[in-house]
Amino acid sequence: MSGQSHLRWQCRRGMRELDELLLRYLENRYPVATDDEKVAFQRFLALSDPELNGCLLQQQIPDEESKSLIIKYILNNYPP
Repeated sequence: MSGQSHLRWQCRRGMRELDELLLRYLENRYPVATDDEKVAFQRFLALSDPELNGCLLQQQIPDEESKSLIIKYILNNYPP
């Protein structure tokens, strides 16, 4: 499985709203993101579904700066 295909699979969380936000980011931003931002997104995808839900749908920003930047980018550029 290629890197982007694996990430696409990880973006599929089973909750339509999360799937749409994560896949939009992957398709539109990820290809032009810096290496650091790509790593931050990959770490962000390692969060549990409840954590992702809290971050993206309930707008609970985590303490880790790299993850909060990913969240802000997703929500500011690709709102639900």
